[in-house]
Amino acid sequence: MDRRQEEDSCIREFEALIAGAMVDVATEIRLTDPCELILMIRGDHAANIADLVNSSTELFFKSGTVRYALSAACRVHWNAAPEIGLEMEFRHDNVCAFFRLLIGRRKAGVQLIDVLFDEAGLDASARSERLAAAIADAKLPRH
Repeated sequence: MDRRQEEDSCIREFEALIAGAMVDVATEIRLTDPCELILMIRGDHAANIADLVNSSTELFFKSGTVRYALSAACRVHWNAAPEIGLEMEFRHDNVCAFFRLLIGRRKAGVQLIDVLFDEAGLDASARSERLAAAIADAKLPRH
């Protein structure tokens, strides 16, 4: 596998790890009236969106580990359900991931922007392990 293929594989793995962790959060956000969420995004009401994200993450993650990264977008068309994109930040245990949480009518997804590690020189496997461990430690136990 060449370097580009290895990097693409690593990105897909990071996205899968983050997406798996964000399922419950996306489900919570989807409970919001889409019209209200679109108005918040179009009106640039960053504090309201941050409050929504915070209340949607507090049941699943330790406080402050997942935050709204102050950018959002929505696509609204006459013949399709709206699609929302919220830029998010995950920060825990010397790992920081920036990603876009994409929410549609029937599905949600994650688009990775960047992942930063405090430790340099980690190979792809070590980076995946660090990200997975940080996510696992940041998540609150299920009751």
